[in-house]
Amino acid sequence: MLDNLSQCEPTPAAATAVFGDRLELAQAYHDSLATTAAERGFIGPKEVSRLWSRHILNCGVISEAFREGASVADIGSGAGLPGIPLAIARPDLSVTLIEPLLKRSTYLSEVKAELSLDNVTVIRGRAEEQKRLLFDVVTSRAVAPLGKLAVWSLPLVRPGGAMVAMKGASVSEELERDAKVIAKAGGVDAEIFAVGADVLEQPTTLIRITRVG
Repeated sequence: MLDNLSQCEPTPAAATAVFGDRLELAQAYHDSLATTAAERGFIGPKEVSRLWSRHILNCGVISEAFREGASVADIGSGAGLPGIPLAIARPDLSVTLIEPLLKRSTYLSEVKAELSLDNVTVIRGRAEEQKRLLFDVVTSRAVAPLGKLAVWSLPLVRPGGAMVAMKGASVSEELERDAKVIAKAGGVDAEIFAVGADVLEQPTTLIRITRVG
């Protein structure tokens, strides 16, 4: 595991801009991903050397898209991306990590405890099983095609709230393809935008879809 840390890129200056006085927590999470998460198979070997640039920072900058004090669910959280960087960058948010797999949800609970992230809750289960929970925002990263993601996310969003998903360059095509499915799920006013342009070489692309109120 120590070998993994020696492979890691140095903490970039952008990390200070994103995490501020909570940079130590972000560094601790980085080290956990590079060691424990990698050892358990949650992070691929090729990703260890680029955790900051490819994972932690591009998740942390999505904090720009959330209003103060919002309740946020990260569905299919996996090793905690984007939910944990978001919770570190924005301690005012209440972040719930929803993850169906036991080993991963156990890891998330360990990280919550080790980093004393009081604004984080971990739920083991599938998004579609959470019938009684409602959030201001539901977010996700690399979970499913947009239509399926909307079907899973929007039922967890309060009317007037939104799903805010991290997506790639093909998001416009996904939106066009899945427009009817999204509308049927109660999604309106889709907006594609980028965050992190002032700190990242490649900004993070997000799509916000409001749940009809």
